[in-house]
Amino acid sequence: MASFFRARRVGFTAATLTVALGGSYVALRDPYVSSNDRNGGGPALESVRRKITDPAAVVPSRALQASSLMAANSSDPLDILVVGGGATGCGVALDAVTRGLRVGLVERDDFSSGTSSRSTKLIHGGVRYLEKAVFNLDYGQLKLVFHALEERKQVIDNAPHLCHALPCMTPCFSWFDALYYWVGLKMYDLVAGRHLLHLSRYYSAQESAELFPTLARKGKDRSLKGTVVYYDGQMNDSRVNIGLACTAAIAGASVLNHAEVISLIKEDGGERIIGARIRDNLSGKEFDSYAKVVVNAGGPFCDSVRKLADTDAKPMICPSSGVHIVLPDYYSPEGMGLIVPKTKDGRVVFMLPWLGRTVAGTTDSSTSITMLPEPHEDEIEFILDAICDYLNVKVRRTDVLSAWSGIRPLATDPKANNTESISRDHVVCEDFPGLVTITGGKWTTYRGMAEDAVDAAIKSGKLNPANKSLTSNIRLVGGDGWDPAYFTVLAQEYVRMKVSHTGKVVPGVMDTAAAKHLSHSYGTMAEKVAAIAQNENLGKRLAHGYPYLEAEVAYCARNEYCESATDFIARRSRLAFLDTDAAGRALPRVIQILAAEHHWDKGRQKQELESATKFLESFKSSKNAQFHDGKHT
Repeated sequence: MASFFRARRVGFTAATLTVALGGSYVALRDPYVSSNDRNGGGPALESVRRKITDPAAVVPSRALQASSLMAANSSDPLDILVVGGGATGCGVALDAVTRGLRVGLVERDDFSSGTSSRSTKLIHGGVRYLEKAVFNLDYGQLKLVFHALEERKQVIDNAPHLCHALPCMTPCFSWFDALYYWVGLKMYDLVAGRHLLHLSRYYSAQESAELFPTLARKGKDRSLKGTVVYYDGQMNDSRVNIGLACTAAIAGASVLNHAEVISLIKEDGGERIIGARIRDNLSGKEFDSYAKVVVNAGGPFCDSVRKLADTDAKPMICPSSGVHIVLPDYYSPEGMGLIVPKTKDGRVVFMLPWLGRTVAGTTDSSTSITMLPEPHEDEIEFILDAICDYLNVKVRRTDVLSAWSGIRPLATDPKANNTESISRDHVVCEDFPGLVTITGGKWTTYRGMAEDAVDAAIKSGKLNPANKSLTSNIRLVGGDGWDPAYFTVLAQEYVRMKVSHTGKVVPGVMDTAAAKHLSHSYGTMAEKVAAIAQNENLGKRLAHGYPYLEAEVAYCARNEYCESATDFIARRSRLAFLDTDAAGRALPRVIQILAAEHHWDKGRQKQELESATKFLESFKSSKNAQFHDGKHT
């Protein structure tokens, strides 16, 4: 039985880390050759790009994707069947299909329905890992930072409409802190090298107050000396994930959401995994799909897939819960985050502007693995307490618009004898022949994780790819040709035709807020959404105070495999994450439009309302949470 444990490969000989304690200097050389330099791509890359950027390109229908998976029989199997439609799973599908392999993917719920939609929304290199690397002289931690910083820039480049650089302010309440963070973040810049987003810099207390008006300048026995601002990336996580799934589908992968693996198929008289029994959770139909290699990208649930191969499989996931809350926009200025590396109890806390609101977090505590994790009230109170110490605005529990919990799949080597191998890096292993498992890591490094998993699958199945990995040079659908001024095209050339409460169709301006939202959510595909709003009278907003349009529901049903009301309010739009109450108010209209698109009867519509309402109840906003009015009232 083949088995291996592997972290992200790096070039050891190409880097030097020299720490001279007497001279107090650090000399670093980036150990990575740029992915763009490493994979030229040639004709294969141009062919893939043409396919993805073709204006006439559409994703195959869900029925066609299901038929393709059913057609993969024992005599004509897929090269790779991916189990799990999160960032890593969809990344594996895209990487493999663009290497010329025949690929299928199944996800029991929706793409990005798990951890991948419940992240911190940061694309980061890992400042804390760099601190550990320097103080512990740990080259392993340094390699993690090098790799993450390379991938951080790659993610932003590959989905420019969904990702951007974000300045993050670190408050300093002593001159030692100011010097410490300034030096540390300059090292972060240095390690980033050519993957640098922007240079960090120091701001005085007065300048900091102008940049971040709600930052407290005075607190308990302390006063603000200044701040150090550095840059990391920020993203709309689930929409990047949806973009990966749709890009893979356009490139030729058969991707199917709401389809669950209920058992694995083994070859006759042997132990090798050669496929899976799949149940379509929408139709209830079951079918077999064969593959030369099955890639398990189940995130926190990857052990349940491994147990389908062997009920005695040793667990390799140590789940950790991360809770986040969303607050009104006035808690933080637009375009500037606040990160406190060490609070009074030693945890990290942050406040970041995100999609017109403020997201704050986070916690890091052990948890059980569930399909629908919920934040505990004490975790929400912890976050409110932590940010309260750094703000001059009154922090209130009633301001919490939404609160959610995500499960981080911290990984261990399944062959290890103890838990000391728990890693923030990723793990690729094949402890059952024909079943390659990829887990651990973080959103930032999904592309590199996927590349490693496909390499392992090729080795396991003795596959013959047409070319090397191309994903470092492939923009997601909607990203190619997009620029930040693209929203002006929408504002100038389209109107929002709306049906009034009396049934009369009236024109409405495509205002800047709506145009920017469409541009940043759909990239160059936004014109298709705007055309639906104009030509099909679906230009009305779904919820007061938010830019989401009725046309988006129809577009996502036709082009992004949006199969349920929850799919839309949580993953295609982010309304559930931004404002649980507003999402609830939008539900009836969302269901009405989806019913027209998917031909639902009244029974299905009622079922959708009940299911989505239950989903929203797990988001502990001030509207649906039971809490004790204490400090934050």
